[in-house]
Amino acid sequence: MSLVYLQGLSLGGGLIVAIGAQNAHVLRMGLSRRHALLTAAVCALCDAALIAAGLAGMGALLAGSPGWLALARWGGAAYLAWFAWRALRAAFAPGALAAGADAGMGWRQALATALGFSLLNPHVYLDTVLLLGSVGAQHPWPDRGAFGLGAVTASFLWFFSLAGAAHALAPWFARPAFWRAIDLITALVMGALAVGLASGALGG
Repeated sequence: MSLVYLQGLSLGGGLIVAIGAQNAHVLRMGLSRRHALLTAAVCALCDAALIAAGLAGMGALLAGSPGWLALARWGGAAYLAWFAWRALRAAFAPGALAAGADAGMGWRQALATALGFSLLNPHVYLDTVLLLGSVGAQHPWPDRGAFGLGAVTASFLWFFSLAGAAHALAPWFARPAFWRAIDLITALVMGALAVGLASGALGG
């Protein structure tokens, strides 16, 4: 196991464990026991593709395109604001509390939602394409590949661990009051992220 691989593993792990839209969604799906592994797989695979794109040079390309970055911020802010409203509305819909707001979600909707959190969230691009891509690009091949493999490993380990741990704890959280709290926390997290992105877009 090379030091470059460990560098990618530690940096990727440090970035991915931060509270964000992807993690909140994977945790929620795990707790509701609805397509948790599918959600984790989609998020991890999207991370892997974006990390590979960053290492291939897309990170440097996006960093020099302020217009594309601004568009990504506004699009992500709108998406997160919509999801915050959805979670807030679910918190005050008593009929949906027992099983959670995602109880009726089919696999196609779960797939689309996971793709949305993975590809419409600018924070994912900043972490994977720009940051990991720029750091990894400092290494020549094949060390660059080892760095990327370490970052991808961190992503897979984290998302599947998060989904699995939430699934294991789900029986303890079958109370409507818990789901109301989860919906409210989700709404607050998504809303705060949306405001932060919009503020950054205005500031830029």
